[in-house]
Amino acid sequence: MSRTPYAEVVAGVRATIGAHTQAQDAGRTDEIVALYAPDAVLEVPGTEPIEGSVAIHQAFKGWEPTKPQLHLVSNTVVTSSGEGEATAVSDVVFLQRGESSWDVQITGRYVDSLRRHDGEWQFTRRATTYQI
Repeated sequence: MSRTPYAEVVAGVRATIGAHTQAQDAGRTDEIVALYAPDAVLEVPGTEPIEGSVAIHQAFKGWEPTKPQLHLVSNTVVTSSGEGEATAVSDVVFLQRGESSWDVQITGRYVDSLRRHDGEWQFTRRATTYQI
């Protein structure tokens, strides 16, 4: 079995993070949840860890946007931790459309653990921290 080239791992992980971001900002909850492994854990400040796809679906359903929003994810560093596994650390700025402009709501960081399943990268854990 040959090892997946690092560039291929990075491209796949970044594509998954980007798909998550775009689906979240559009309120496409089912698409978000499809990016998580069934036993995934989501950690968000101020809440207990959210475990499993059903609970993650309920959480994102409750967070569906009520007005235009953007999560700007950048500075992603991907570390391959083994065949079919990777960790990514990204900075994030959350903007929401106000009456006359886009307003910064939160700045933070994502620490993501992912694994490849059937050729697709899935989140096994996403831990979010806020920087105030």
